[in-house]
Amino acid sequence: MFWIMGGEHLVISLHKASESQGFLATVADQMDHVAWDGFHFYDLIFPLFVFLMGVSTVFSLTKVRESQGKRAAYGRVIRRFVLLYLLGLFYHGGMSRDGGPEMFRYMGVLHRIAICYLFGGLLFINFRLRGLMTAAVLLLVGYWALMTFIPVPGGVAGDYAEGANLANYVDAQYLPGYKWDGEWDPEGILSTIPAIASGLLGIFAGLLIRREDLKGQQKVVRLVAAGLVCLLLGWGWGLQFPIIKKLWTSSFVLYAGGWSYLLVALFYLLIDVWKIGLWHRPFVWIGMNCITVYMVSNLVGGYRRLIRRVVHQPMVDGLGAWGDLGVTILGLLLVFLFCHYLYKRQIFLRV
Repeated sequence: MFWIMGGEHLVISLHKASESQGFLATVADQMDHVAWDGFHFYDLIFPLFVFLMGVSTVFSLTKVRESQGKRAAYGRVIRRFVLLYLLGLFYHGGMSRDGGPEMFRYMGVLHRIAICYLFGGLLFINFRLRGLMTAAVLLLVGYWALMTFIPVPGGVAGDYAEGANLANYVDAQYLPGYKWDGEWDPEGILSTIPAIASGLLGIFAGLLIRREDLKGQQKVVRLVAAGLVCLLLGWGWGLQFPIIKKLWTSSFVLYAGGWSYLLVALFYLLIDVWKIGLWHRPFVWIGMNCITVYMVSNLVGGYRRLIRRVVHQPMVDGLGAWGDLGVTILGLLLVFLFCHYLYKRQIFLRV
């Protein structure tokens, strides 16, 4: 959420102000999605969110299932799915878009998170680790088979180019409403299948972290090992089935999952094993109200826009090359202050 709410603008603004062509330029280049195939840091944010949702699923649903039974767990999963999906419709404008009800965006970021949570939660309630791993493999291999062996009308099987692949064709033909990329959507119908596996990878991490028979250092080692294996498998699979975020290819799932495991291992080591605290408190404030911050950003048009209502263009121009950086820093401070206010008063939007 830090990167979504302005972290990427912080890096880009700093790069523009400093006019650096070295390390900072390389980092700034990572603050945007790749055009099609390949992988940048910014391409990790969404799958990491789905991954962490899987991690949290283990802790939240285990408690409900053990204390209240499967029926209560089913109820929680379905209720959260419905609320998240409705928030997704509201976030993307719904009927406020020109054209009326047909301009709802039926598949988007929050929609995908909702669907991944629904299927991941139902699988977690009913299956043990082996069953969950089997489901993940079937989802990834099944999606690869669909994309590789089924040609689109007028095309050839195994074509992953934009507009020529099966996922884009299915969206163009069968996905109603507003589509982000015109005729198809990066969070479309078919590509949601492997996205469920991204959530399952997070569930595997959550099951590992929750184990009481392992010490903290052992958990870190296993998380790192899982990350390295996923990175290797994702890179290898990508030689045939390219790493493409907009198609959420199976190789992308594994490659992004690998980095997700490594990041979870790093922060688990710092916070839970080495007990290095305090520095992470502002990020806890954001994390405890991530949906609130995300929805408010949509309602106000972004936190930078709020700052620009007070800091006008002459003031920005007066700072020269550093003006945009100043606006970005103030926008991030506004995010942190807003989240701190909610956190101190125990105000949390839960679904």
